[in-house]
Amino acid sequence: MGTLVNGAWHDKPVSKIDTSGAFIRPPRTFLNDISSKHPVFKPESGRYHLYASYACPWATRVLICRKLKELESHVSVDIVNPDLREEGWVFDDSFKGATKDSLHGFNFLRELYQIAEANITTDVTVPVLWDKKTNKIVNNESSQILRIMNSAFNGVTSNTNDYYPENFRSEIDVLNEEIYDKVNNGVYKSGFAKTQESYEEAVFSLFLTLDRLDALLSRSRFLLGERLTEADIRLIPTLLRFDVVYVSHFKCNLRRIIDYKNLSRYVADMLEIPAVRETHSVDHIKRHYFCSHDSLNPHRIIPVGPDRLY
Repeated sequence: MGTLVNGAWHDKPVSKIDTSGAFIRPPRTFLNDISSKHPVFKPESGRYHLYASYACPWATRVLICRKLKELESHVSVDIVNPDLREEGWVFDDSFKGATKDSLHGFNFLRELYQIAEANITTDVTVPVLWDKKTNKIVNNESSQILRIMNSAFNGVTSNTNDYYPENFRSEIDVLNEEIYDKVNNGVYKSGFAKTQESYEEAVFSLFLTLDRLDALLSRSRFLLGERLTEADIRLIPTLLRFDVVYVSHFKCNLRRIIDYKNLSRYVADMLEIPAVRETHSVDHIKRHYFCSHDSLNPHRIIPVGPDRLY
């Protein structure tokens, strides 16, 4: 994946490896909120557009919340092609489920960033929450877009389901921090490590956390009891990709999710939720990971399995 430097596209990514060989995820660029108190970005039906990917776990969490909050008729969406090549994310509907850019007719996602800020230096990532009124990017940080989806449009939709309830926030925050560092990002730290030491540090930490989450789920349906929360929405995209991709592609192979009694039950249960099931595409996931990381899979061979998932 390339990057924009002073508004110009460079097809070679800026290094995201520290001196120890460990993978580092850079911060996102656009971090605005949507609220009635915001001077520019007010909650309005039809004003905002989501650019997302069925392949990307960070984008999938936002797609899940959009469906849970019944925002489909209020926040429109386009889905990038799963191939992430020299031109970055592209709009190409030749792959089933992907779309063209319905707003601007752009070929590349980077063009959206360039019209939002002409001389920008940034990675070009999904998800992107776009404001049709100002022609600006509102936010491209998935965790913040998740919060926007959760509450900003309650007055528009009358859907007041709260996945970040005030009385659970401290517990959700603790879980989120651990899940992000050790699991969501942990698989990437394992897969893109450049030294044996950094790989082993990441992968052992990942599986210690999965062991703990499996034990936690022996006591309840969801991570925090019988109620679905933001912590579940942030965890499930990684678990859905684990046996299909991360075990082989990122060398996260101490155990599979299907080998965990409670985590495998949890994944199967989560897939019964329409918002999770309808935003999950194994085809997009496998195509993206196995055909976009030449350093890990230079011949772009897509495994035929696994036959059985959850």
